[in-house]
Amino acid sequence: MSNNIVCRMLSMYSIRDEDIDSVVDQSQLSETGQSALLQMQLPVIELLKDFMSGKTVFRNIMSILSPGVNYLISERTSQIYGQLLEQAVLLSLEIVNLVLEKDLAVSEYWRPLYQPLDVILSQDQIQVVALLEYVRYDLQPRIQQSSIKIMNILSSRMVGLVQLLLKSNAAGCLVEDYAACLELRSEECQIIEDCREDSGVLILQLLIDNISRPAPNITHLLLKFDVDGAVERTVLQPKFHYSCLKIILDVLEKLLKPDINALLHEFAFQSMFLETAINLCTFGELIIDYYMQLLYELCTDPLTCNPMMDLLSTKKYWFFVQHLDLIGIAPLPKRNSSQALRISSLHQRAWLLKLLTIELHAADMSSSTHREACQSILSQLFGEGNFEHDVDLGVSSPYSQISPGVNGARMICKSKVLELLEVVQFKSPDTVLKSSQAVSSAKYGFLAEDILINPATSEKGGVYYYSERGDRLIDLAAFRDKLWQKYNLFNPQHSSFNTEVELNEVRDTIQQLLRWGWKYNKNLEEQAAQLHMLTGWSQIVEVSASSKISSLPNRSEILFQLLDASLGASGSPDCSLKMALILTQVGVTCMAKLRDERFLCPSGLNSDTVTCLDIMMTKQLSNGACHSILFKLILAILRNESSEALRRRQYALLLSYIQYCQHMLDPDLPTTVMQLLTMDEQENDDLDLEKIVKDQTEMAHANFSIIRKEAQSLLDLVGSTFEIEFLILFVVSSDADLYRGLGPIIKDATHGSESGKTISLYVLDALICIDHEKFFLSQLQSRGFLRSCLMNINNFSQDGGLSLESMQRVCTLEAELALLLRISHKYGKSGAQVLFSMGAYEHISACKALNMQLKGSYRRMDGKFGRELSVDVDKQRMIIAPILRLVFSLTSLVDASEFFEVKNKVVREVIEFVRSHQLLFDQILREDLSDADDLTMEQINLVVGILTKIWPYEETDEYGFVQGIFVMMRFLFSREPDSFITNQSMHFQEEQRKAEMNASRLCFSLSSYLCFLVTKKTLRLPVSDGRMDYRTSAGQQQPTLNLLGFLLNSLTTALERATEDRYLLLSKIQDINELSRQEVDEIINMCVPKGCISSSENIQKRRYVAMLEMCQIVGDRNQLMTLLLLLAENVMNIILVHFQDSSFECGTKPYSKDDLNLLCGKLISALERLELLSEDKTGHDLKVFRRLASSLKEISIQKSPV
Repeated sequence: MSNNIVCRMLSMYSIRDEDIDSVVDQSQLSETGQSALLQMQLPVIELLKDFMSGKTVFRNIMSILSPGVNYLISERTSQIYGQLLEQAVLLSLEIVNLVLEKDLAVSEYWRPLYQPLDVILSQDQIQVVALLEYVRYDLQPRIQQSSIKIMNILSSRMVGLVQLLLKSNAAGCLVEDYAACLELRSEECQIIEDCREDSGVLILQLLIDNISRPAPNITHLLLKFDVDGAVERTVLQPKFHYSCLKIILDVLEKLLKPDINALLHEFAFQSMFLETAINLCTFGELIIDYYMQLLYELCTDPLTCNPMMDLLSTKKYWFFVQHLDLIGIAPLPKRNSSQALRISSLHQRAWLLKLLTIELHAADMSSSTHREACQSILSQLFGEGNFEHDVDLGVSSPYSQISPGVNGARMICKSKVLELLEVVQFKSPDTVLKSSQAVSSAKYGFLAEDILINPATSEKGGVYYYSERGDRLIDLAAFRDKLWQKYNLFNPQHSSFNTEVELNEVRDTIQQLLRWGWKYNKNLEEQAAQLHMLTGWSQIVEVSASSKISSLPNRSEILFQLLDASLGASGSPDCSLKMALILTQVGVTCMAKLRDERFLCPSGLNSDTVTCLDIMMTKQLSNGACHSILFKLILAILRNESSEALRRRQYALLLSYIQYCQHMLDPDLPTTVMQLLTMDEQENDDLDLEKIVKDQTEMAHANFSIIRKEAQSLLDLVGSTFEIEFLILFVVSSDADLYRGLGPIIKDATHGSESGKTISLYVLDALICIDHEKFFLSQLQSRGFLRSCLMNINNFSQDGGLSLESMQRVCTLEAELALLLRISHKYGKSGAQVLFSMGAYEHISACKALNMQLKGSYRRMDGKFGRELSVDVDKQRMIIAPILRLVFSLTSLVDASEFFEVKNKVVREVIEFVRSHQLLFDQILREDLSDADDLTMEQINLVVGILTKIWPYEETDEYGFVQGIFVMMRFLFSREPDSFITNQSMHFQEEQRKAEMNASRLCFSLSSYLCFLVTKKTLRLPVSDGRMDYRTSAGQQQPTLNLLGFLLNSLTTALERATEDRYLLLSKIQDINELSRQEVDEIINMCVPKGCISSSENIQKRRYVAMLEMCQIVGDRNQLMTLLLLLAENVMNIILVHFQDSSFECGTKPYSKDDLNLLCGKLISALERLELLSEDKTGHDLKVFRRLASSLKEISIQKSPV
């Protein structure tokens, strides 16, 4: 009786703040003070003090428990008072549990007088063992439950608990006792009303909670990991060791054998239909959820992952894959008949999918066991299923061109992965309904809202609790008590209700609220379970698609089915916002993998050879497949319930889709190279480039026309979401239906967050790329969007240094500049004219970012993943270079001006921009060219391009730009041929090719400017090549004809090298299938960066990579030769103008004639070599070039001495 009273006091009383201060030094109190203090003490506080100091009550309780479980079993079955002893033991265990739950709240303040109970218990290990061994007592489940709870608490507090049990020789018995308890619960088919008070659930929760605790821990002990050695090197053998792990694996295996587990299957079937089992489920049904979670947690823990994954990958445990049929795609129980079982079933599928994902993601593929396990999983997910007809969902292959009609009848496999998605596609239960709407009495209904939202009652210890799955649910008992308190009925004597009618009304209201709360809990749990399963599905799909699907045939078709299904589900009205986010991310992954798939080396062929067709063609989805993706993507973007986070992912998917549809030919291969590759295969219709380009155009227009057919229904769908002025955009032109998403995109680009603005701007950039009729230009202009972008650039401000917000603003600025540059490039001079008319130069010039000192790294901690994020910020890359690109692009309008129109408005504004940023231009012109990286060379090219375009119109050189350009000419023109094309063995590397192109492009810009000065401004250069002197005037720093002669000689050498490289590479491309592996490897080592191809790849893959790289190098060599030929033409024209000018004099110095003779000798030698260039080897028409070279050679011979 006394134990019962103690237990009730402890359970009903909660520790308050004033209780903490109740401990004082007794010696400092007078006798009167001590008496007063004792009167103030509460019995509960005194009990806690007693237990936390190991005194009378504690010793009495332990005297009941210390005899142990074996004594209790013996006395219970043989003595009359056994039942009373059992009750005393139960109450004693519950008291210990209650003290353990409360002692930590005061222990930090009461030390050193009082210690936590675990410290008191650890002073005698016999007491600890006695408490934990009561799990063996199966005659009273509550005793087992109390013992398990004590084990959970002690395992979290006592670091050396496992060593204590090993030392006391109780560990082996405990392992078997816990296994027996779990086995007994697994075999029972009793209905569980509260899983928080079930022995089996408590054991599994104990195992899950202890996984991450320091090793060796209780989970390692109870599952028979090696607790005496290294846990991570354990070899698990559940077949020979009786433990919880053996029970778990046996139960999961029996699920596949209904004859062995007939009782469970029969009861599970009946519980779905019997009214008495509504919303209840048996332990056997519920426990699968926890089994799967435990195995998943073990496979993700750093210490236990290797032993567990090695065990589960063996063929004996491949039944997990078969659970995809038994558990994964089985119909869900009905919500109205067994919602608890439905929730558990969803969690079971989620943990199963996540468990299989771990194997796919982290398995050691060097092990044959893991390889076979992964292949089994992939085969079950994607390889098997029922075949059914669909419409035009095939994949266009370069090896078989299928007509739309034939392609429409193709047979596709509806795989389990799609069936799993269908399982989770159902309308989520309602969790939005307020309590006030669920009751008939408006008078009392709203009072419940205060209880649920008031922090005083909604925080920990109030009316909410967290379930074992982490869901925040309403504690119905606490909610009921708070309701009665709210209605002043907790104490009937003080009730304010005057009539029986009013009292009954309140009772009915409380019953309605409790029913609402119960339904709310179940709906919330089901919603969380649905999201959990979808998360598991998305993880296994993304891991498979990104790293494992390459081993399967028909990869493109599998990826399309996943993408199509994900988009269809995300656009469904039943799809919640959280689910749409997950599904869209799956779509992004599948779309990215589809893009990769197009240009992969052909596989599955019984040949070691590669063809031109392999290099040029891509595996493109059919028109019907592309139409389905685009249509469903637009539907998803325009869904009623959306958010900026969701649209950002959808925009990323749209960008990826547009890039995917732009090319049927490999975009990395230049057209000239493709034409060369097809010259020997004219009879092959598949290699008709014109036909391929025509098909690509037809596919794009067919895409647009299909969207037009759905225009009206889509407008009706989104009419209530977006303003009509945005939707008018989509019905104006033939391509308007494709652009119907422009409304929300513009809205995000204008009013969204900085990250939302950034990606929206890039989407507009991509849509402009596919604009055929200047539709976007007019729409963006008429709606003031372009002017808004320019104003944003003008008003850009950088506050807060390297804060995250300021970095995001810089990214938005970069995206706005990229959009304006795209308009200028896409629409040519008409686009540039539109921007210029809006005052583009004025706005860009006023941008404060140009004067901003911004270079460094922004770092912050990501709280979600616990890792440091770094954002590199480079002003040159993100601000200076984009602005210079845009300014240079707008200078295309200068070409339309008359030369003598010095007051031309375009020229004036560009010159004003240069003057406003003189320091920037001067700084870039003074960069060290000998050690400049790609970005620096690009900026120098842009600055030189801008100055050489507009500075001829400037009569003065007050800023010294002309002098700087002349100095740069003298430096570059005097460089050796290796600056244009190196003769070293590694000269095919991409970095070297970029450097050669940058140097040649800069020299061409400078030579074009010099040619303009000579031909239009009548500038005449001296013959003599004096030493460069930065202290001399601009006139003295002019390049000389001798310097141009040296440059022409270097260009001749570079052209000869480029021609030979091109010819050699084309020969190797044509003979690629005749080359040995050693020769192919030599090409790879010379052309391909290290690490791009594994040494284990077969010869077909190596030939493919070598051929592709050589084709790209040939394309680069073609571009380089084009630049070198144009550069040589400029040099020859400059010299020819001088030689043809009758007023040209060599000077009055006595050695001038010798300089001219030397120049002519150099010219004749170089020009003779240029005349020998072969059109076949260069791939260029050289008639005009040779005529110019011949003319200059003739004059040079005339000028030279006889």
